[in-house]
Amino acid sequence: VQLQASGGGLVQAGGSLRLSCAASGRFNGYVMGWFRQAPGKEREFVSAITWSGSTSGYGDSVKGRFTISRDNYKNTVYLQMNSLKPEDTAVYYCAAAWLPTDPIPLKALTYSYWGQGTLVTVSS
Repeated sequence: VQLQASGGGLVQAGGSLRLSCAASGRFNGYVMGWFRQAPGKEREFVSAITWSGSTSGYGDSVKGRFTISRDNYKNTVYLQMNSLKPEDTAVYYCAAAWLPTDPIPLKALTYSYWGQGTLVTVSS
């Protein structure tokens, strides 16, 4: 599985962005997740969604503001980010996990495939 993230950019606080992650190769069955990493900080779980889309999870810092979704016909997962804050500034990575034990894996080590990252900058 190869992942290509896009949609990052510069936005003012309170604004919105939608990230996309397009997968090539097998997409069926994978849990798809988003992580982010700010300079000098560890990679942080943002959100994940099961293959069917029936279950999703979010990190505490983004709950109520971000929404994950996927289109299995297009092999694409999305992250809609609303009410952005300067502390959301980071490189955002999409990742894929094959049949994880937990339906919504929180740990980066669970994910086998990673995209290249897309930079999101939120100005105050």
